[in-house]
Amino acid sequence: MIETARLLIRPWAEADRAPFAAMSTDPEVMQHLGPLLDRAASDATVDRLMAMQQAVGHGFWALEDRVSSAFIGFCGLKPAPLGIPGLTGFPEIGWRLARHAWGQGLASEAAQAAIDWGWGQGMTRIVAMTVAANTRSQAVMQRIGMQRRPDLDFDHPQLLPGNPLRPHIAAEILQ
Repeated sequence: MIETARLLIRPWAEADRAPFAAMSTDPEVMQHLGPLLDRAASDATVDRLMAMQQAVGHGFWALEDRVSSAFIGFCGLKPAPLGIPGLTGFPEIGWRLARHAWGQGLASEAAQAAIDWGWGQGMTRIVAMTVAANTRSQAVMQRIGMQRRPDLDFDHPQLLPGNPLRPHIAAEILQ
């Protein structure tokens, strides 16, 4: 568990499934992430995130508001997906917060804590990617000191040409 001023960054719990499912049906939260998820798909995502934490010792952890103890999203580091030149093989940072948690600096706070944790684990390069239109995530990347790498921008290999979510930008931070 990682504690910040306002957050607990912790392993997933069964109680996180319902609020994560609610996030996964919010069109604004999912705008740059793909289709809305029904409860079964949302639970399958949580299962994958929990399995990754078991397999590699880290992943996208649950975020809990320290004041209210409410689940507000996730953030962390996981291996970058296969098949993306320049990014595969490096830890990827990512985050997703419930809409009510936006605009409070919580994504930046959690992301900075995840980067600090990664440096403590001996990581020397952390990458990030997002849909080109996702300016909110790009702003978080800038706030935590990541540098845009236009030479590593890519079209997501799992999305068809013409899909507005296909163009992705890449960023990195070096220790």
